[in-house]
Amino acid sequence: MTAWVEKPVQHEQLRFDMMPERLFVCTPSKLAAFADCPRKYRHSYIDRPPPAKGPAWAHNSVGASVHTALRNWWDVAPERRHSEPGVMGRLLRATWVREGYRDEEQERAVFRRALGWLETYVGSLDPEFEPVAVERTVAAKTTVLALSGRTDRIDRRGDELVIVDYKTGRAGLDQDDARGSQALALYAFAAERTFRRACRRVELHHLPTGTVAAHEHTEESLRRQVTRAEAAARDIVAAERALAEGVPADEAFPTRPSRFCGWCDFRRSCPGGVGAPVHEAWAGVLEFGSA
Repeated sequence: MTAWVEKPVQHEQLRFDMMPERLFVCTPSKLAAFADCPRKYRHSYIDRPPPAKGPAWAHNSVGASVHTALRNWWDVAPERRHSEPGVMGRLLRATWVREGYRDEEQERAVFRRALGWLETYVGSLDPEFEPVAVERTVAAKTTVLALSGRTDRIDRRGDELVIVDYKTGRAGLDQDDARGSQALALYAFAAERTFRRACRRVELHHLPTGTVAAHEHTEESLRRQVTRAEAAARDIVAAERALAEGVPADEAFPTRPSRFCGWCDFRRSCPGGVGAPVHEAWAGVLEFGSA
């Protein structure tokens, strides 16, 4: 009788280079940070502890306050939203972020201006209108990405969904901004898969001017944005791998100087930001109605 002989395990079948790559977990803002400046990405998502940030920016405080007040407005009973005086004022006071302002006078002036934006905006809405979702996280996977992001609002127009993003920046926005926004396209891509309903239209609602910049995506244009996001994810993974293999951090994640360096949270610790203009924390709200 022939003796049974155990065959050796074919270890070559388990080679690391044949193992499936893990999906890159990300949000649109994470991808945008790398596109803006790899060094900023490193400080934000890799370095632990990260370098100390500069002071809080007043314009970020305004944006956060306005977004939260609008989110909470949809929690108010529909019959009270437009009939009860001072609803929005109470909501904004409850969510107001006080950091970054030059003084109380400037803060009060910006608060009044922001309240005006909000009251004008909600006053223009149909009292019977209810969004599909507010501050909702949507998610989707591709062969490269595990993508998620929190949308400001999702509306339903006919049989399709619409992504709505609130903006409080000083400059007005146009159709090119809506068309070129990778974040909005990725939100639409993820919302379509989360709700299993077509989502192609994206809108930027600019509260200071009351204008809407919109774009109607096609399946092809959404796919192009997803492909761009996948390419960015591969670049990030390659940079992280290079860092792990001993490449100096400033080479793996180089500084990308731009006109925005003066507004970067990490300007003080970045050689590339040394020559950037120095902005006061409250400079970004000078056009919000304060002196």
